[in-house]
This record gives sequence, structure tokens and C-alpha cells, in this order.
Amino acid sequence: MREEGAPSTLAAADIGPIRVYVGTYTGGASRGIYLLELDRSSGRFVSEPILAGETENPSYLALHPNGLLLYAVNELQTFEGKPTGAVSAFSIDPATGRLAFLNRQVSEGTDPCWVVVDAAGRNVLVANYTSGTVAVLPLSPDGRLQAASSVRHGSGSGPVRARQEGPHAHTVVLDAASRFALWTDLGADRVVVDRFDAVAGTLEPNDPGGLALAPGSGPRHLAWHPSGRAVYVLGELSATVSTLVFEAGRGSLELAQALSARADGASAENTAAAIDVSPDGRFLYTSNRGDDDLAVFAIDGDSLSLAPAGRVPSGGRGPRSFALDPSGRWLVAANQGSGSLVVFRRDPATGLPATVGAPVAVPEPVCVLF
Repeated sequence: MREEGAPSTLAAADIGPIRVYVGTYTGGASRGIYLLELDRSSGRFVSEPILAGETENPSYLALHPNGLLLYAVNELQTFEGKPTGAVSAFSIDPATGRLAFLNRQVSEGTDPCWVVVDAAGRNVLVANYTSGTVAVLPLSPDGRLQAASSVRHGSGSGPVRARQEGPHAHTVVLDAASRFALWTDLGADRVVVDRFDAVAGTLEPNDPGGLALAPGSGPRHLAWHPSGRAVYVLGELSATVSTLVFEAGRGSLELAQALSARADGASAENTAAAIDVSPDGRFLYTSNRGDDDLAVFAIDGDSLSLAPAGRVPSGGRGPRSFALDPSGRWLVAANQGSGSLVVFRRDPATGLPATVGAPVAVPEPVCVLF
């Protein structure tokens, strides 16, 4: 068994072509979810973007554990005349990667912006930003979405009145054992911890119930360390990244560290957007809108604390999202403002990304899913 953080020999499966799905906003030129193919031997896209599935505002995507089903939020304030968004289910054609619509369910809140499937493939969990709710939608054996079986409501507000007038759920993730659901409340500056029952499809308040963060930080996204011993939270409004130590027995969180993800001298208008950890657990990445860059942090193998390791331009405007491929060699950034995808090759020693090839045009890209 390879030690954590040790380099690995790339298998053939790590250098062959891999499909990349892109979630978008559809108010302009976009019509839904786009599909490209990345050659992992060269880091170049070997196909033009095609419309894989037509749907409204699929701003975040998630893959089922069986690899044959894809779920997308429909980030809307009104759906079928009701004050809610929706979640759509698709089957994936194994030969072409194209998507076939299965069904759609209300998300039990407005502006859903995050979706995840539990490890057993029993449930989809969705975070609804504007309403500040998190819902569980059970799955039928064929992958179709059922009506919500559980809904949790955030509460509270924060000092940034333009963004924190009330609760705003932004991300929900599950621990390795699928016992706990952790979700960010950007409006109330809190990471909430709930008990999750995959069989019953329920969320219940945990004790302890989460962790309060710095007022005005606006926690947006979460990313686990592969060890499961820590989860990193990105503060959108303060552009900070914090290390939270996770105790798996009780589901408790402890703040160990908070660092700025902004460049020195960056203005407060520079807001953070996305966060991810390399598969080997050695580096963490965040994106910044305003400065339009990717910040790199080295992760200490023992304490899992962070140290700044550099930053690079995102290759476009408004890097809303990015993703690392499963091998960890490639990073694809989605620059929403410039309507482009940019591929980076990661240096395995320094963690620093370097651009490969020219940007590829995709309208309003906001999510990248390998």
C-alpha cells in the first residue's frame, strides 16, 4: 500500500482520454451541460464542446458512484409556478457520453447551487442558496429522483448585509463513512454538521452541531483531505481558507488555522470561488475572482496545516470553478467571465499549475466534472 503523499507510477488508465462535463448558466448562449474529451497524455482537449444534455441553469453537477448517472441542479428561483429550484437526473450513454433526461424533482429551496450523491448511491443531497435549505432526495433503483425525504433550514445572518441578510446554504459534503453531512451557511458564517441516515434518507441536527467561523467570512465551499482527518473551508467574502480538524466519532470540528487566499494588496472586491485538494493530499487549490488567479497551498503531512506555495493566473476572467482529474496531473479551470476552459499541468513536486494549449470556448461555464 502506497504511503500518503508518496508519488505513484501512472497507470494506463491515468493517461488515456477522459470525459469532462461542464455545467453552465443558460441565460445567454448556453443551452445546458456540455461535454468535451481530455487527452491525459498531452493535456489537450481532443474534441470540441458538444451539448450533452439540454436543461436550464445546470450550475453544479454530480456523478453517481456507478458512473452511469449524472445529476444537475437547475439553479432557479421559480419552478412550475412554485418558489423553488429543481434537480435533474440523466443517464449517461457509455459509448458517447451523451445524456438522456430521466426526471426532475423540486429542490425544496430557491437557487440550488450544489448537489452530491452519497457513497451507496441511495440519495442526492442538494444545497439551496437563497432559501438557506439543504434537502435529501432519495433515488429509485433506476436512478430517478424521488420527492425530498428530509429538509433542513438554516438560520441567522451576518455583518455583510448585502450578502448575509439571512441563511444561504452553499455546499453540502459527506464524511467518508456517510454518517455526517457538513454544509456551509454563507449567510450565517457557519459550517453545520448533521447526522445523515442513507437508508432512511434523513438529516438530523448533530451534537455538536457545527462550528461558527469569523463574522463576514461567508463560508462557501468545503474540500476534504483524503485522510478524512480535516476538511478545508473557503470563505468567499473574506477570501480565506481555513483548516478544520474533523473528529469522525462525534462529527465535531475544530478550527486549526485560517489563511488569506488573496494576493498581497488585493482589494476586498476579490472574492474566492472554488477549492479542491490534490488526490495525493499534498496540495490545496483555491480560485479568486477579481484577481483571476489560482492560489496554491502546500499541506503538511502530519498536521494537515497549510502554507502558501504560489499562485498563477487562471487564464481568463472570473474563475468560478475548477477540477482536478483523478490522476492529479491536470487541472481544468472554468472562467465564467471570459466563457473559457483552461487546462493546466500540475508540477508534482511544487504543486504549481502551468497552462497547456489555448483556452477553449464554452458559454458561461460554472462547474467542471471529470
